[in-house]
Amino acid sequence: MSKPRILTGDTPTGKLHLGHYVGSVENRVAMQDAYDCYFIIANKHAFTTRADKPGEIRQSVIDIATDYLACGIDPAKSTMFIQSEVPAIDELTFFFAILIPFNRVMRNPTLTQEIKDKDLGDKYPFGFPMYAVGQCADILAFRPELVPVGEDQIPHLELTREVARKFNQLYCGVNSKTDDKDNIKAGGLFPIIAPKLGRIKRLVGIGPPGADGNLLKMSKSLNNAIFLSDTAAEVEKKIKGMYTDPNRLRVTDPGETDPAKNPLWAFHETFNTDTAWIDDHREQYKNGKVGDVVIKRKLMDVINELIEPIRTKRKHFEDRPDDVIDALRVGTKKANVIAEETLALTKKAMKQDYFSRELKIER
Repeated sequence: MSKPRILTGDTPTGKLHLGHYVGSVENRVAMQDAYDCYFIIANKHAFTTRADKPGEIRQSVIDIATDYLACGIDPAKSTMFIQSEVPAIDELTFFFAILIPFNRVMRNPTLTQEIKDKDLGDKYPFGFPMYAVGQCADILAFRPELVPVGEDQIPHLELTREVARKFNQLYCGVNSKTDDKDNIKAGGLFPIIAPKLGRIKRLVGIGPPGADGNLLKMSKSLNNAIFLSDTAAEVEKKIKGMYTDPNRLRVTDPGETDPAKNPLWAFHETFNTDTAWIDDHREQYKNGKVGDVVIKRKLMDVINELIEPIRTKRKHFEDRPDDVIDALRVGTKKANVIAEETLALTKKAMKQDYFSRELKIER
């Protein structure tokens, strides 16, 4: 590779929102020139909790691809593709599942939190914990060096790192004491990937706190999100209704990511580049000299200024759906070349390389 490779992506549960943008998407756009970028739309993972809504999942795939293009993902520089059209990922998932004890998968705190947040109890399908293994395959199929993610995905990445180490040791003869950075040099197939966090670890939503008193992260399912596709009027309506701490006690120092703070100021600290305005008005706000209306009105301007060019580009691609499909088709074809190569190398390392094969995506 002439450039280091990255892999990241999204499960299609709807359109992208501001939390996705600061958590990972703006990182992806900025990294396109310096890195060989692969962006997966993991539609199979969406079936773990929405198997009865295949039409919605299909539309979400198109919506996310459209959002990618609108945000500045360039198909000439980056590879965006659909998970279900890359069969090597499924084959790798089975091999990797053999390497991970089931109780280790269930100790994944992100998985545990999702079961709680989605009120799944003990009724979730077998495929739900399996998707944690599938994420390892999503990543390692492309043997990347970095994975740009939000903070909540770190446990998934640690599982991926464990799988890569174990495979390299078991099938490639890498010594267990080898430093992660030296695994490839020592003969390993898979790099021990490193995360790259966005500038904001966890963007809070616009709604009220949860039962524990802390603000919840931005999420479509919690109905507390501002979407990159929202109109100016929708943004203004959402910000007008944004929760603010009635006691004005949750205003913290700029740059902090404490989820318990007033979301109004969390958003200003994240998106408002006028730090002098923030400092001045935060002090006035704490002392009761200005109210929510003034601060919210400014936030409306800031968010709409950020989203407007994305909206404009999105409208362009909404009017040209064939361009979106073409970008996915070309990207998926390229993704299959890399994933098939990884699968062949995996089977060779496992001494299960009996025949060669060629996979084609028809135009």
